[in-house]
Amino acid sequence: MYSDPKECLYCTNNQTLHDLMIEIGHLSVSRAFVFKEQTYYGRCLVAYDKHVNDLNELNDEERNAFMADVVRVTRAMNDVFHPEKINYGAYSDKLSHLHFHLAPKYVDGPDYGGTFRMNPGEVYLKDEEYAAMVDNMRKALGL
Repeated sequence: MYSDPKECLYCTNNQTLHDLMIEIGHLSVSRAFVFKEQTYYGRCLVAYDKHVNDLNELNDEERNAFMADVVRVTRAMNDVFHPEKINYGAYSDKLSHLHFHLAPKYVDGPDYGGTFRMNPGEVYLKDEEYAAMVDNMRKALGL
């Protein structure tokens, strides 16, 4: 299924996007976000700037730049949150704008050793906690 850029939450920067996540900032070819649902403490997302449906639609240079942004965010996540592992998810079944979910996993945390859940709806933070998280990620990313 291909989504229409005019209806895409990443392209339109709509309220649904802002209800789900907080923008950290713009990277070389993408935007980085912190998820509001924080069952996996420090969970972030990286969305490609342009509306493409899948990683395989990018040429080598575009793909390499996007993946460099993904790695840049995971390195910042490691510095800020110190997870045991970061799980990567790029599903796009219902929203075919290229994006990667980055879910930190901790040994004694939820679903360690298994697949992270998309939006469990279990953990939400206070506004000041989100602000600190975003600020720390911006600093780690050099933004």
